[in-house]
Amino acid sequence: MAEPPLYPVAGAAGPQGDEDRLGLPDGVDAPLDELVGAYPNYNEEEEERRYYRRKRLGVLKNVLAASAGGTLTYGVYLGLLQMQLILHYDETYREVKYGNMGLPDIDSKMLIGINVTPIAALLYTPVLIRFFGTKWMMFLGVGIYALFVSTNYWERYYTLVPSAVALGMAIVPLWASMGNYITRMAQKYYEYSHYKERDEQGPQQRPPRGSHAPYLLVFQAIFYSFFHLSFACAQLPMIYFLNHYLYDLNHTLFNVRSCGTNSQGILSGFNKTVLRTLPRSRNLIVVESVLMAVALLAMLLVLGLCGAAYRPTEEIDLRSVGWGNIFQLPFKHVRDFRLRHLTPFFIYSGFEVLFACTGLTLGYGVCSVGLERLAYLLLAYSLGASASSFLGLMGLWLPRQVPLVSGAGLHLLLTISLFFWAPKPGVLQHIWILYVAAVLWGVGSALNKTGLSTLLGILYEDKERQDFIFTIYHWWQAVAIFVVYLGSSLPMKAKLVVLLLTLLAALISYLLMEQKLRQGVVPRQPRIPRPQHKVRGYRYLEEDNSDESDAEGERGGGGGGRGDGAEEEALLAGPRPGPEPAGLGRRPCPYEQAQEGDGPEEQ
Repeated sequence: MAEPPLYPVAGAAGPQGDEDRLGLPDGVDAPLDELVGAYPNYNEEEEERRYYRRKRLGVLKNVLAASAGGTLTYGVYLGLLQMQLILHYDETYREVKYGNMGLPDIDSKMLIGINVTPIAALLYTPVLIRFFGTKWMMFLGVGIYALFVSTNYWERYYTLVPSAVALGMAIVPLWASMGNYITRMAQKYYEYSHYKERDEQGPQQRPPRGSHAPYLLVFQAIFYSFFHLSFACAQLPMIYFLNHYLYDLNHTLFNVRSCGTNSQGILSGFNKTVLRTLPRSRNLIVVESVLMAVALLAMLLVLGLCGAAYRPTEEIDLRSVGWGNIFQLPFKHVRDFRLRHLTPFFIYSGFEVLFACTGLTLGYGVCSVGLERLAYLLLAYSLGASASSFLGLMGLWLPRQVPLVSGAGLHLLLTISLFFWAPKPGVLQHIWILYVAAVLWGVGSALNKTGLSTLLGILYEDKERQDFIFTIYHWWQAVAIFVVYLGSSLPMKAKLVVLLLTLLAALISYLLMEQKLRQGVVPRQPRIPRPQHKVRGYRYLEEDNSDESDAEGERGGGGGGRGDGAEEEALLAGPRPGPEPAGLGRRPCPYEQAQEGDGPEEQ
């Protein structure tokens, strides 16, 4: 008796002929579902839920990586610049280390490069963001910050000044792309959280306005809580390295006669020698190497952990509106009354950060309690701002005006108080007032930054506009920083008056904007041209008029005035019946020739 084969032969008849034990035919007659059908325990709804949960976790990872990368980048930059300026300020260090090389002149030109170059950023920032993409612009900006750190290994004119100019060019593109990135992550998190609603509405249907606002509030609070920690990270080289070489306040403040509101310029009368002993070159190289390693870590965080802000097709569409239009659109957005009303707040946002780092900590702090306590004052400001960034979550339950107006009101009270306070040099009894003022100023800064960024993300939800809006915001901040740099030699009272007037103008202008929005005034936004992947003819003969607003397009009807709404209606209406008639200057395509027979071969 022959033994049965170890493996059954495909198609061979079994004990029941051409059927198996379940009564289903085998071999070529087997049903297709048995071979390629779905897994019997497959749950499509559960798999879909797990897929979008992974997507949401990926968005959270992107937000944390971008926040950590921005914190490390700015912390390294501030820490290195602060240590560098203190070392170069000391006369003995300059003479012993560099002789007659002219370090003060190099430092002044370096500061000019950092503060003046961003004035031209409005001309190239949107083009760079659209060309490289949001993520790669962030990576490039962080890389330029790392380049600036690396040039401090060899401090010469031809290394420090060009790297400072490159850094000034990267400031606005980096932080504009960061703001755009966080806003896009909030919108994507909403899409992944409400994927069922999106499937029901259809892919072409936009989500309700303001639907992503709760996620935007949370993400901006996370980002700025990380960002304000950069001021604390910048003080670590001071605390653990440079403070061991500094003279105490009895030496550095010997010739200082007035502080606070009575002071003139920056640290008038401060001693020209602040170092007891000169740090060894080997120790300086170790500190700079640690800072360089942290800068490279920030680059790796942005490169490896930050995902793309847009889908590849969206990136192509954003570039395909035309480079000329991309260059012009930031200027055309000036016609929007919301941006015009927020401009004083943009300027004040730049003023208040520089005042915290120079006016409050130097004019009131270092001038009265010595250089050795500079790091601790900035540490108090940083921790207060970082912890208070989550106060921006008040917008989840209160009107959106509350965080922004609260921060401005707190700064208003502090500015008026500082206007009447002149601490005595070398007296430590009032040091607790300085720490309280630094913490409260940090609270106001946190409410200001989170409130402004969240407000811009809510007012401008269209992904085609967000990079332009954040470019305008950070450009005005750069202009304000340039103005502070020009007025650094003014008396403290003049600085406080300018700060106070700017704050009052920002508050009044913002409240007027909110009143107009409540009254239903429609903002006039420039229309974003439709992507043109294939261009026929000359650019200036296109029917699209990018200088036209959405409202004008709706009033004008056809022609070159169709806005985004008309395009959506055309998509919803479906394709027109029948092919388009071939014009006189265009040869019909083969499909049109087959439908109508008007090709040259059949005529």
